Amino acid sequence: MKKIGLLSDTHSNVDEKILKFFTDCDEIWHAGDFGNIETADLISKLKPLKGVFGNIDGQEVRIAYPKIQSFLCEKVNVLMTHIGGYPGRYEKGIKEIIRDLKPKLFISGHSHILKVIYDDKNDLLHINPGAAGKSGLHKFQTAVRFTIDEEEIKDLEVFEKLRM
Repeated sequence: MKKIGLLSDTHSNVDEKILKFFTDCDEIWHAGDFGNIETADLISKLKPLKGVFGNIDGQEVRIAYPKIQSFLCEKVNVLMTHIGGYPGRYEKGIKEIIRDLKPKLFISGHSHILKVIYDDKNDLLHINPGAAGKSGLHKFQTAVRFTIDEEEIKDLEVFEKLRM
């Protein structure tokens, strides 16, 4: 069983309250737009970090993190990218990757809007954790944590803080 902390779109700013929200997590996953490599390094000092680069990330982040990650967590096949869309409106190329890799969990960021949607057509759960940083039009900083137990994704909790 693994407890996962998930965030995206930090844009070089990681709120201390989000890091506290992740204290009991085994791993942290970042769905892109770290903002800089120092942000990634800060997070990775807290817990093991998996991530993908986003559209605002520079060369250092792009060297350290791929555009797309596919991996197994417990018995759940996970697919993560920054710009992925969501069920019914996947970005160009993502539908084909989902068809080929058959993930049970698809994670993307970019929209700054927290969404958790079950895609019954592709039999997967889609999670966009929204934006954890302060840059953008979003009113709330958000992140999520959840548990993966064998093949089950459960106990999803949302962090939400009014952006100042």
